[in-house]
Amino acid sequence: MPSMTDLFDLDSKTKPEKNPSYSAQDIEVLEGLEPVRRRPGMYIGGTDEHALHHMVSEVLDNAMDEAVAGHATDIHLTLHDDGTVSIHDNGRGIPVDPHPKFPDKSALEVILTTLHSGGKFSSKAYETSGGLHGVGISVVNALSDHFSATIWREGKRFDQEYERGHPITPLHSEAGLKKLTGTLIRFHPDPTIFPVIDFKATTLYKMARSKAYLHRGIKIHWKTETDDKSVPKEDIFHFPNGVLDYLSQEMDGQSFDFIKEPFHGSKHVPDQKGRVEWAITWHPNGQSFLRSYCNTIPTPLGGTHETGFRQAIVKSFRDLGELTKNKRASKITADDILENSSGILSVFIPEPEFQGQTKEKLSSQKASKLVESVIKDQLDHWLSTHMEASNQLLDFFIETAEERQRQKASREANRKSATQRLRLPGKLADCTQRTREGTEIFLVEGDSAGGSAKQARNRSTQAVLPLRGKILNVASATLDKMHANQEINDLQQALGCGIRQNYQEDKLRYDRVIIMTDADVDGAHIAALLMTFFFREMPNLIANGHLYLAKPPLYRLTHGGKSLYVYSDDEKDAALKGPFANKGKIDISRFKGLGEMTPQQLRDTTMSGEQRALYRVHLEDLDGQDVQSLENFVEDLMGKRVEPRFHFIQTNAQFAEELDV
Repeated sequence: MPSMTDLFDLDSKTKPEKNPSYSAQDIEVLEGLEPVRRRPGMYIGGTDEHALHHMVSEVLDNAMDEAVAGHATDIHLTLHDDGTVSIHDNGRGIPVDPHPKFPDKSALEVILTTLHSGGKFSSKAYETSGGLHGVGISVVNALSDHFSATIWREGKRFDQEYERGHPITPLHSEAGLKKLTGTLIRFHPDPTIFPVIDFKATTLYKMARSKAYLHRGIKIHWKTETDDKSVPKEDIFHFPNGVLDYLSQEMDGQSFDFIKEPFHGSKHVPDQKGRVEWAITWHPNGQSFLRSYCNTIPTPLGGTHETGFRQAIVKSFRDLGELTKNKRASKITADDILENSSGILSVFIPEPEFQGQTKEKLSSQKASKLVESVIKDQLDHWLSTHMEASNQLLDFFIETAEERQRQKASREANRKSATQRLRLPGKLADCTQRTREGTEIFLVEGDSAGGSAKQARNRSTQAVLPLRGKILNVASATLDKMHANQEINDLQQALGCGIRQNYQEDKLRYDRVIIMTDADVDGAHIAALLMTFFFREMPNLIANGHLYLAKPPLYRLTHGGKSLYVYSDDEKDAALKGPFANKGKIDISRFKGLGEMTPQQLRDTTMSGEQRALYRVHLEDLDGQDVQSLENFVEDLMGKRVEPRFHFIQTNAQFAEELDV
């Protein structure tokens, strides 16, 4: 065994030659807004379409903060025909007097050109706000090739223009209407930062509408000067009922099956300086969702406010069970309650904490306590005054919980409820749809690929069954060995249709059985083993058109904010000569396996119905002679005897152009 000295000596021999030029002069110090322009992804999540529209959201959130604080009643959002966007509110107007720390600059210039500056670090100017870090509007300024601010306050109008974060005009003032106050921001994203600048009228229209839902006192005026016919030229959003109107719009005419009107309300808690607004309804067959917001900021990844909401509803319904002496209610979970619900949750709290600058998940612990206390108190009261609906809901949740427990304990794979949670030895993550039509099961290799696939799937219609390595070759295994194989048993159990002469088409639990393996030689081998299994044990499953092969991408080509997935070397070469020709440095990533892909990448390229490519394995139009010939072919390649397989390789080796070994 080598000594520690030997190890260090060996390590030193393999170290690259040191760079003698590395010194203090190589250390860069980025000042002002230069960090934003160098690394925009740190501040707005990238330079793609989502990040482009996030810039509008940052400015709109500032206007909404004025409204939530009670200083603004109207906001105007306009998409101009020159590619700029303007947001105008009638709030107090950004301060323009000299800043105490920078007496030669106005407060406006400090806010627009300095990171971590603003009036939201304490509760003096805003009790609750969406802006926390003091970087939002300065980031928009830094990433715009033209940015203008117009302020009305103190009976005057103030104007100043900026380019790429730097003022290009002094602050100009002129007399204005004495009672007129507010802020107008207009900007155009910098084309040297964003590869494509194309604001979507539909996206901005929905953004404005959702903000209006979240603050019932605000009027948001929408206008577009573009030719986009998908949205009105002008509109006014004003919803006196707040999130209740939002829920009704999202339900899109669906009936509230269990209750006549959603459970909804708004509660201000003065001692916690917080407010909670909510609306939720239940329907056994509708779309299930819980959309959450904090200080009008959407939190698609949830967070502590959703945790408090889940805890409250579980406690309330369990307490109802105790009150009605229904002991079975103790087994109810939040998933049982929310599985068939649609809800909106909006909270307003001072100094919230989010994960990341894009604020997609709330992490403030105080939000959990606030929401739990408010919802628990209000739901207890609602349940006691709506006893018929309450008991109906409680019975449904108990039935859902019991069905989930039966399915968890049972090794039978019969789907009986849309709320089941199967946990078979084969690690089946089942879909929730109770009927077979449109459902799919993905057979993947290993837990790594299985984990990505489970996150990427459509939980309603797509199931995932990870298999451990290469499954048994049924063409060369004995019957006893096949019956003793765990992976084979799990696969048969998940499909539920039986094998060979016991195959029953009406018992098959999925419309499509999709083999999804890595795009390499091992993946091809596993796919061949699985197809051999189906051909030998479930030929009718293939004959009836249920077996498919998924086609994951082999490469991802990236340049700027644009990515392209290609599925072969030929496609890669064609892309480099086509869309990515003369684009400078192209980042080419080869996917070694499904487990290396993020769930979003796997969904977009391989599992999504809009983007994916599937190959159907079929046995159509085969007569008896063809079937026998095919059986002989499978036996030669996959059977016990080595000689036929060796002969096949010798005969066909001349046709192999590329080998992945």
